[in-house]
Amino acid sequence: MRRSQVNGAIREAERFLEERRFHLPPFAFWRPEEWRERAGAGEIIRLRLGWDITDFGSGDFARTGLVLFTLRNGSPDALSAGRGKLYCEKILIAEAGQVTPAHYHEVKTEDIINRGGGTLRVQVWEADPDGALSASDTRVEVDAVTRAVPAGGIVDLTPGESITLPPRLYHRFWPEGERTVIGEVSLVNDDERDNRFLAPVARFPEIDEDEPPYRLLVGDYATIGGA
Repeated sequence: MRRSQVNGAIREAERFLEERRFHLPPFAFWRPEEWRERAGAGEIIRLRLGWDITDFGSGDFARTGLVLFTLRNGSPDALSAGRGKLYCEKILIAEAGQVTPAHYHEVKTEDIINRGGGTLRVQVWEADPDGALSASDTRVEVDAVTRAVPAGGIVDLTPGESITLPPRLYHRFWPEGERTVIGEVSLVNDDERDNRFLAPVARFPEIDEDEPPYRLLVGDYATIGGA
């Protein structure tokens, strides 16, 4: 992705969330040059809180992409110990028809929540023992109500509705109708080790630095140290 494209996506996300009266924490608005001056920002960097813009290596962000902001997260070590921050919260923004590719998590259970906008369509399959799509039907919880879903079936979430996605349940999702704010509440998030995509993707795309960054991405933190 071009840095100019990333910058534009973040500016639009800030504007859209302000319009929706969803307030981000102060570090969301730090300028790149401020990061080294911020005492106590080590946990933000280490747990990779903040902006995450991806086209999943597709080269077509408008069709296959997502804007994410990680608000809070724990560490895999805390999860293994069973104490401390065992949770993660993200806010996501997707345009109508913009797809997040099919994937599952080995460990993480997550709730995906339609926080407002269009209808969020979530397609689900069980993973078979080899990690391929299973032809078996499955069951999901939509706002704690169990629902039977055929393999590859789609669950439509209107604003305010949510779905619980357990480990090894493939899911892909996209909004219909209009741009949508999506919440994610989960166990600790570990993008490096816990994601399993059906088709190979670049979860963190390479950035073509055609202009200076407007905000740092979580993938930029390695350049400033403090992890």
